Amino acid sequence: MKILVPDVPFDLDFPSLLPDAGASFGPGGTDTVVAYTMNEPVPEEHTDAEALITWANPPKLLADAARRLTKLRWVQTLSAGPDVALRAGFGPDVVISSGQSLHDDTVTEHALALILATVRRIDVSLAAQREHHWAKEIAFAQADPVTGPEYTLDGARVTIWGFGSIALRLAPLLTALGAQVTGVASRAGERSGYAVVDAGGLDALLAETDLLVSLLPAVPATRHALDARLLSLLPPAARFVNVGRGATVDEAALIDALRTGRLAGAALDVMETEPLPEDSPLWDVPNLILTPHVAGGRPRGAARFLAEQLTAWRAGGELRNVTAR
Repeated sequence: MKILVPDVPFDLDFPSLLPDAGASFGPGGTDTVVAYTMNEPVPEEHTDAEALITWANPPKLLADAARRLTKLRWVQTLSAGPDVALRAGFGPDVVISSGQSLHDDTVTEHALALILATVRRIDVSLAAQREHHWAKEIAFAQADPVTGPEYTLDGARVTIWGFGSIALRLAPLLTALGAQVTGVASRAGERSGYAVVDAGGLDALLAETDLLVSLLPAVPATRHALDARLLSLLPPAARFVNVGRGATVDEAALIDALRTGRLAGAALDVMETEPLPEDSPLWDVPNLILTPHVAGGRPRGAARFLAEQLTAWRAGGELRNVTAR
């Protein structure tokens, strides 16, 4: 089997981790690994590949690969979400699996950073720093008995929408800071000691939420899931953090909620259009923190993960993170 692997700045030497590496790769081997350049079309001589590993491939080039790699059977993306691969147009017989779990630690750290930044109003301090202004008004606001609780996670009611592996890393950290965490997922119940509601319980939960964290993937069912109606259910002092996918948020509704003060603040690592255009209104929205989709960083443990996936593929076993289409 020919496997196309992207040119990435991290170790993808997964063949050496396979239990039968010597027999399967190299001279006389049955599998061939070929490096390709992510920012260029796949060379014609490699369009006979059966497996394609992707990471930060431009959508247009991934769509090009979907058209030209006619023998492809499996696409493995190293991104936590498979949305770009799903939109590329691969045939229904091509298995698509994601890199879920490879970014859990870094996304968790970034989510926590954005949460603390918006709750502690770090953006206000940074803006004051640029103006050489000592923003003492923040201290006075925190001292006010009315607004004081808005500046801390201690006692805050936090809702994590998309309660998967990243949420299970993030929730205990929030709990350690005194927050009361509830999850939202496709099925209600309890996960690792945390109460989880389904879509039927979302409205009531949002009405009692101080901080909403979205970890939702971008699939057709989640497009603009957070819309004007749901935003209106949040208390005016609530805050929103998104480290999932930008397409899950109705940005026009979010902008309106922030500008009118119906939402106290937000922090986004993901936007619907990336890179964010220079003329996007998001740049100048009050009480909004933006980071340029950097939460995931690089996939950690990617070589080991790929070796395990390929071993399962060869044996006709079950791949991890297969996306239903």
